[in-house]
Amino acid sequence: MSPAAAGTRERVRFFDATIVKKAVMAITGIILFAFVVGHLLGNLQVFLGPARINAYAAFLKSNLEVLWFVRTVLLVSVLAHIIVTIQLAGLKAKARPVGYVKKQNPHTSVASRSMYYSGPMIAAFVIYHLLDLTIGAGHPHFAEGEVYANLVYGFQQIPVSIAYIVAIGLLCLHLNHGIYSLFQTLGWAHPKYMPRIKRAATVISILLFLGYISIPVSVMAGVIHL
Repeated sequence: MSPAAAGTRERVRFFDATIVKKAVMAITGIILFAFVVGHLLGNLQVFLGPARINAYAAFLKSNLEVLWFVRTVLLVSVLAHIIVTIQLAGLKAKARPVGYVKKQNPHTSVASRSMYYSGPMIAAFVIYHLLDLTIGAGHPHFAEGEVYANLVYGFQQIPVSIAYIVAIGLLCLHLNHGIYSLFQTLGWAHPKYMPRIKRAATVISILLFLGYISIPVSVMAGVIHL
């Protein structure tokens, strides 16, 4: 095989591998985005009082088969998303082993430049968040089934609330770029509509950010209290 033919074959294999991995990232991203929205809608019931959100939590736990199915799908999606992200970073590094002398990104956003860094930080916080409010490890007054009280006691700890707000900010930055790039990955990009999609992604991310942080902010402000 000639060097030219070998080079062409390598480029085709790289292209195929990248497309498949990006497709996996897009699909898992959709699943995780759906969870983020659903989880927020569930959490916002805290504003309706203890009885409402505690009953919601009890309802979820009364359907363990569905709950564990969803948890399994989420876990597989998270792992696949992380693995594919690492693999894509490796392919990108292999395709350009020598870095730019002066790297310039005039057309990239903060969200896109932070994708590889925000992911691991979000994952670390999710683990802590589960240990804190689901398992109760490290929680000052954790009580099984008392979701309202657990949230209030948890977010009364100022460092916990600040860490939560920062993590949600990183998550929404991640989503901002992820929603936008999803259309490109799946081949739905069009020059006429992409600016609107980009604006929509920004609006959705901001709304999710405000929705999530409204809970710790309300607890710290005394709006939500025991």
